[in-house]
Amino acid sequence: MIEITYYGHSTFLVKVGDKTIIFDPFISPNEKASKIDVSSLRADYVLISHGHEDHVADAEAITKASDAMLVSNYEVAVWFAEKGIEKYHPMNHGGSKKFDFGKVKYVNAIHSSTLPDGASGGNPGGFVIKHEKGCFYYAGDTALTYDMKLIGEEFKVDFAFMPIGDNFTMGIEDAIKAADFVGTDKIIGMHYDTFPYIEIDLEHAKKAAAKAGKELILLNIGDSIKI
Repeated sequence: MIEITYYGHSTFLVKVGDKTIIFDPFISPNEKASKIDVSSLRADYVLISHGHEDHVADAEAITKASDAMLVSNYEVAVWFAEKGIEKYHPMNHGGSKKFDFGKVKYVNAIHSSTLPDGASGGNPGGFVIKHEKGCFYYAGDTALTYDMKLIGEEFKVDFAFMPIGDNFTMGIEDAIKAADFVGTDKIIGMHYDTFPYIEIDLEHAKKAAAKAGKELILLNIGDSIKI
């Protein structure tokens, strides 16, 4: 079983075996996550899909407090290294790396990736995590792309974290197609309702997913589930 805790926007804490991974930590600037004490969060790994502020805001603080390993594309990883992060691992598209919790593949995403200070965050991506008990996909911020079919051909994806907020990323309809492409019926929604631009009709999203035979999981901030 994988334990997942949602901290708002696209931030998830995922426990794989005895290791803890935090994806795209954006908590302290998010008013909807104001009850979450960022200073109490610890991780073994911090995985960052791309360089936008709403995906990296708390990465430095959590990584340093935890003595965690930061994993991202080369540009983002080096940017954090220049901020004093000593443990980091740079990746790039199509590359895989074995860590002590499983194998990580950095895959394509269609988006942009400027860092908070205006520096280039390289090209955005997502992560496929293959561990001893299964496999999951963290899409990051992305549009629907046929490249997702390659994920379905290579991996048996149990579930996928996918953006559903539309406007800047996929909406629910494209997320459903993306789930088909990667070969899963279980979508954990992210990147929605944080800002006015990405507020969505949650009931419509649930109905659309159900009609397509998909399970759409929408967690409340602070809630945990086991899959």
